[in-house]
Amino acid sequence: MTDQTFLQNLEKYAQLIVEVGVNVQKGHTVVLTAAVDQAPLARMITKKAYEQGAAEVILQWTDDTINKEFFLHAADDRLTDIPQWIVDRGDDWILNKEASRISLVSSSPDALAGTDADRVAKYQAASGKALKTIRQATQANKVSWTVVAAAGLDWAKKVFPDLEPAAAQAKLWEEIFKTTRVDQADPVAAWKAHDEKLATKAAELNEQQFTALHYTAPGTDITIGLPKNHLWEGAGSFNSRNEKFMANMPTEEVFTAPDSRRVDGVISSTKPLSYAGNIISGMKFTFKDGKVVDFSAEEGQDVLAKLLDTDEGAKHLGEVALVPDPSPISQSGIIFFNTLFDENASNHLAFGSAYAFNLAGGTEMTEEELAAAGLNRSHTHVDFMVGSDQMNIDGIKEDGTRVPVFRNGDWA
Repeated sequence: MTDQTFLQNLEKYAQLIVEVGVNVQKGHTVVLTAAVDQAPLARMITKKAYEQGAAEVILQWTDDTINKEFFLHAADDRLTDIPQWIVDRGDDWILNKEASRISLVSSSPDALAGTDADRVAKYQAASGKALKTIRQATQANKVSWTVVAAAGLDWAKKVFPDLEPAAAQAKLWEEIFKTTRVDQADPVAAWKAHDEKLATKAAELNEQQFTALHYTAPGTDITIGLPKNHLWEGAGSFNSRNEKFMANMPTEEVFTAPDSRRVDGVISSTKPLSYAGNIISGMKFTFKDGKVVDFSAEEGQDVLAKLLDTDEGAKHLGEVALVPDPSPISQSGIIFFNTLFDENASNHLAFGSAYAFNLAGGTEMTEEELAAAGLNRSHTHVDFMVGSDQMNIDGIKEDGTRVPVFRNGDWA
């Protein structure tokens, strides 16, 4: 890829993020979070957003090295005492400005390796509580939001360790452009066609209204209940202003909320999970009556324990997502060590809070009403991958009838 081609693709990517990702309209506020080494793309996104009519674009810069120093050395009370101005700022973005949020992820999957997992967990728990207005608005699709990727150098070296650093970064950009359809002549049109395809599959599942899904695969035999009137969603969503947006790019999934009280059995992970700047792999979980009662990990056991101890909801499921093994990301054979990509190569589940929009009428329900309907409530939401080409899934109807949904990792 020549420098000129790369810049052209980067500009097409910025346009896609603004036009399809959060669908910027005249008068919108946009909050963009990006790492300092991704300034070129952040500047392009900002320019495109203003061209689309944004009233303001607010940049939040991050830096992995500075973040690691914070977790290594900051005073203990600074980990748990989130300043009120940060809470007020988040409330203003959501409650007063209905701000669209763009999260540009590019960090190394083990950016915080060597830090105290307990300190990181305390900070994440405190932040989750302090920023609940943002979290709840996002999980109810009150505002537009999108998570997209940029090729950080350290991340690229992790994904392609056999390449020279510059070549690894170029290769990762190539994969990002390919999986987000930026390499196609009209990425916006390509995304609209993809959205329609996933919406059709979601509609088919909604017609079935299964009461549960039964998963079987090596190391997995689990039944996951689904709440009454659950809703499957595909790629695109609508905010409270009825504006369409794309929460994740890339995305290959259709997903819904489980009944967090009705999960029983054993399930094993099939890909590593990058969480809190650390790698967790070889996970296995035993559920009873919806709750994790036993767990293990070949790598990152202490980090996993801290995740599950975030709050009571962290021990229950909040998302069920189906992704066929023949999906483009899976067939690439690349482990990205990044949930945005790896979850779109595999069926996956999530610990923590469920999305309110995955239940009919859920976006207008209180937290208590959602919980009563079976939707998990938590201060966290973490996806982990469980699918493979050996996984079979049956949908179970209220009368006990079983309907094949997946066979050998693909739609039945």
